[in-house]
Amino acid sequence: MSRWIVLSLVIVATLLGATTLTVIGPWSGPEMDKFMPVLQEFEKQTGIKIDYKIYRAEDLANLLPAQFAAKKAPGDVIFMWASFIREYGQKGHILPLTGVINEANYLPGSLNQVKVGKELYGTAYTGKVKPGFWYRKSFFEKNKLQPPTTWEEFIALLEKIKKIPGIKAPIASGDGVGWPLSDVTEHFLITFGGPQLQLDLIEGNIRWDSNIVMNAMTKLTSILEKGYFGEPTEWTLVLKQWWNGDYGLYFMGSWITGMVDNPDDLGVFALPGAKGVVFGADYAFVPKYTQYPEEAKKLIAWLSGPQGQAVQVKQGGHIATAVGIDLSTYPPVDREVAKIIQGVTALDDLDDSIGGEFQPAFWDQLKLLWVQPSRVNDVIKVLQEKAPKR
Repeated sequence: MSRWIVLSLVIVATLLGATTLTVIGPWSGPEMDKFMPVLQEFEKQTGIKIDYKIYRAEDLANLLPAQFAAKKAPGDVIFMWASFIREYGQKGHILPLTGVINEANYLPGSLNQVKVGKELYGTAYTGKVKPGFWYRKSFFEKNKLQPPTTWEEFIALLEKIKKIPGIKAPIASGDGVGWPLSDVTEHFLITFGGPQLQLDLIEGNIRWDSNIVMNAMTKLTSILEKGYFGEPTEWTLVLKQWWNGDYGLYFMGSWITGMVDNPDDLGVFALPGAKGVVFGADYAFVPKYTQYPEEAKKLIAWLSGPQGQAVQVKQGGHIATAVGIDLSTYPPVDREVAKIIQGVTALDDLDDSIGGEFQPAFWDQLKLLWVQPSRVNDVIKVLQEKAPKR
């Protein structure tokens, strides 16, 4: 073999080995430690090197527009807010992923936030879920309780918990800024109005004083009136009280698994009949100005697919948006959450999505509802006044 051929092969090998993708994400500390195995596995399988950099979304919101204007990007795959991805995808600064990401392989609704029309500008990675009511398995076993499968069984469960000595109330009410109460309320709206109701309320396509909303709110007020919910208390304080046995149930997001002494003692159930769940996914995109578009697309497809997500959920604390991941991949407590969301629609948080003056009004009115459920009509009137209009 001539020295020119050898030299050419060396040059090609060097060039191939020089491909390094920069991934930008928000995770540092323990969260970063759980993300790095995902990137390392991709490197192992493809030979493509990864350089991970930490940027907060708030900082990226200021940095990226200027970079895009100069036809540059600080990374090849960037995790960012879905609203940002939609906006700058439409402006032509983000590579479309239509054809790269197959929507049929994801939890229904999980990609809606990064889609404009039929064009997909980003992907949904893993995330946190607000699945339902948490309980201690040891508490249920001690008191011979079972998760309900019907509304009637749910009410019967609350009655049994209420009669247990030392119980303040069957359900702990987290509060502070108002959002824990809103999460419970959304769960009732989704369960008794369907996933589409959540979407319509966010878009302002339906009135708060409509029959479908009032039906869901009546279900909620019926158990408020019976004293099944405890007094609203700062959410981290009442979490400790619930864990210590002052309450039987606590509605909270899946991040609760990292806030208790023994997550293996956690169980969770959704309201019977719920067909939707609020899912806070982490979204990512490929900027138009990447030097390695094909490699970046390969990485983002791997990250958002079952292979990459399986590595992530195995670390604990994350729930996959991709379907086809065996439940045995999850740690036991996350497995309970993953079971609940199988076959349901992933939805955005209602008050976070609407924002503006509606959000604080929603929180304040729910605080009123919790202490005076008979004023539900007054609450609904205020929410309709503050809600977005079409």
